[in-house]
Amino acid sequence: MSTRRVTQLPAPPARPADGHKGTFGRTLIVAGSRGMTGAAGLCGRAALRGGAGLVYVATPEDCLDVVASYEPSYLTIPLPLSSTGDGFRLAADSLRERLETFSAVAIGPGCGQSAAIADVVVTFYAEARPPVVVDADALNILATRQDRLSTHGGPRVLTPHVGEFARLTGESMEAIAARREELAVDFAGRHGVVLVLKGPGSIVTDGQRLYVNTTGNSGMGTGGTGDVLTGLLAALLAQGMPAFEAAQLSVWMHGRAGDLAAQEHSQPGMIASDLPEHLCDVWKELRGGG
Repeated sequence: MSTRRVTQLPAPPARPADGHKGTFGRTLIVAGSRGMTGAAGLCGRAALRGGAGLVYVATPEDCLDVVASYEPSYLTIPLPLSSTGDGFRLAADSLRERLETFSAVAIGPGCGQSAAIADVVVTFYAEARPPVVVDADALNILATRQDRLSTHGGPRVLTPHVGEFARLTGESMEAIAARREELAVDFAGRHGVVLVLKGPGSIVTDGQRLYVNTTGNSGMGTGGTGDVLTGLLAALLAQGMPAFEAAQLSVWMHGRAGDLAAQEHSQPGMIASDLPEHLCDVWKELRGGG
């Protein structure tokens, strides 16, 4: 089957004048651990700037105060015990019961790769009916369970950079650099997922369609920018966009926010926390107000 190249951006999600926070989706983000609380905060704030009605950040209870202080506009869910204990395993059971109440889920930023968090990742990937964005540490966990990649209960969007994609596929980074589009399309098609292969000219594919992004710059090569993309993507999914279209639009918006941030702060000087603020300007452009 030939792959169709897509160049036109999808329409952003509708924003009815009579909408309320329930209209625009409930987003669950499972993120953070000791030393990585910033990943949870960045992801949560990006989901809010992405238009989600309600954002819940689930993080280990010993990280909760730090994550909660980062942004007052999202809600927090304490995961029991510490991030170094078996709290995530206990949380898998408690969060599983609530999964169906969320419109979209994101998991992975700053979570670490303990056996406990691995239980949550595998459970959510296999069982969750809402769309799930899988990023960062969650990708590395799935790379050790490649037999599970094709078994999932709903839409899945995987967002690896080239190193994570190498672990997911077993290919060398050199082979991926030489055959990015081919390998991305094959992976997405075989596993029934949407793949966002991050990097200059990020690729979005569902195995049938292929989009190569045109926004962004090298200033985005700094810690935390991927966490922002994950939150934004989850927010678009929560607002009802199909997985491929949400991935395509989020990658473009993320890069465009990076371009605007570079204009204001310079490429060397910009940091990941600049991006959610510039998403406001990107929304204005998309909706004809800027």
